Amino acid sequence: MKKLIDKYANKILSQGLADSGNITFLGLDAELSSNRPLTEINPELIRVFDLMNINSLLYAEPVEPYKSILAYFLNRQKDSIVPTDCETRTFLHDIPIIADLSAEAISNALAKRKAAIVKNSGIISCGTVSPEQAFVSFSSVCFSTYVKFFSDVMFHLEDRKTGRTPENNDLLHAYQEIAGVIPLTSRSFTEIPTSLPRDEKEIYQQLIVTGKELVERKLVDSYFGNISYVFNDTIYISQTGSSLDELETCIDAVPLDGSSSSGITASSELSAHINVHRKTGKRAIVHGHPKFTVIMSMSCRKEGCDISTCYRSCREQRTVSGIPIVSGEIGTGPTGLVRTVPDALTESPAVIVFGHGIFSASDNTFRPALELMQVSEDTCMQEYFKKIQGLI
Repeated sequence: MKKLIDKYANKILSQGLADSGNITFLGLDAELSSNRPLTEINPELIRVFDLMNINSLLYAEPVEPYKSILAYFLNRQKDSIVPTDCETRTFLHDIPIIADLSAEAISNALAKRKAAIVKNSGIISCGTVSPEQAFVSFSSVCFSTYVKFFSDVMFHLEDRKTGRTPENNDLLHAYQEIAGVIPLTSRSFTEIPTSLPRDEKEIYQQLIVTGKELVERKLVDSYFGNISYVFNDTIYISQTGSSLDELETCIDAVPLDGSSSSGITASSELSAHINVHRKTGKRAIVHGHPKFTVIMSMSCRKEGCDISTCYRSCREQRTVSGIPIVSGEIGTGPTGLVRTVPDALTESPAVIVFGHGIFSASDNTFRPALELMQVSEDTCMQEYFKKIQGLI
């Protein structure tokens, strides 16, 4: 357990979500262990294990800009924060707010939700099976509140321009402070092979390297995202719930003819990946959730639309930097990604899903798809700040 606790505490550090001095990660196996001496830990956190059937508890104060984003929301929300991106809808639903670090308040919140925000403090989450669950929930709260804050700024300024709302000086002041700490640089994909994989071993290796690059560049958060490669009538795809920077044992080989049940543990978007290949012939497919790509995908305030259903059935034809935006839910239902994404990719090498993320595909190797995803995110970030400045 101690190794797992340290592993996911280090992931929080490497992904730039919190500093080591502000992370408390507890795990219960035969005995209680932590990334810090137990004598330094708030007794209320330890007492949570007496009130809940959990095996891990994570409490951390995030770094900037997440810290200031949380502070902004906490000063204006009483009970919960409700982001509208895909990750929140499918994974968090809403994010409860608790007043303090009492064991009762923590257990009441985590009995209903995967994570909670503590007033004037940080984020708390738990795991019932593995510390990984607590890490994923923490990362997801950081992602969702980030996307919500910058989306709220954009929506407010668009509504102000049309006279639908008065100016919110507090929000705009917070934006000016928070936007000043956002990094604006990226780098080239030097680690991704440019040669075609010759056999199954090389396919696995390229999937592993590609997954690590996606995480390192923050094109995915926690474990959200998936990648695949088609070779000899088989699609090699990351497993559902797998961490893309740890794909060594988390890749499924699924025959395209459906002759095997090996796809049962594959990504929930396996059908979308298969349909992309069948309709486009492209073999390398990458899906990630870059933050500003997600934010700009929701940049639409058309009057008369029910914005709450846009992610499912938007009929408005929009693009960001020439990349089409489509609606679509996870899965194979009538409004599923399996129906919208493949058709869009026949016309463009990449497609953005409303409030969700981006799919990009290339003919034979991953590098073009990855470069396109990075360019999309860089361009979406630039367009966002240009748009906001113009509205201000």
